[in-house]
Amino acid sequence: MLAKLERLISEIGDLNSKLILLVGPSRSGKTQLLRQLSARLNIEPLNVGLELGRRLAATPNNKRGFSAGELLREIALLEAFGERGEAPLLLDNLELLFEPSLQINPLDLVRRLAHSRRVVAVWPGELRGDRLIYADMSHPEHRDYSQDGVVVLEI
Repeated sequence: MLAKLERLISEIGDLNSKLILLVGPSRSGKTQLLRQLSARLNIEPLNVGLELGRRLAATPNNKRGFSAGELLREIALLEAFGERGEAPLLLDNLELLFEPSLQINPLDLVRRLAHSRRVVAVWPGELRGDRLIYADMSHPEHRDYSQDGVVVLEI
């Protein structure tokens, strides 16, 4: 699976959106695969929930939604600063992005990061047909997206 992921990373360089989502059921090995890739590339995955949560905690409640995208871009730039120029950005623990009070589109936010550099992210939901789903329909954090413009690697 690691070889397949590495091949996908090398192939997406010319695409408009350079985003690869690792998708599979809970405990299917998505994070483990991301860690294997990070060890191979000698870069650390970004724990989005931890890093973004830390910064949002210092942001007034009424500005968090507006600030989330900007803060995530800043964090991604800081990650890129210490790494080799062509190394992909590795993202894990995206659940915070689905917080309803932020009123943001998590997939769009991650897609925007992937316009200028390759991004490999663990999708915290599942793939149903050609739809990326997060949470059950009755859950307040439920999201349903088309996988258009995203390379999906099912685990």
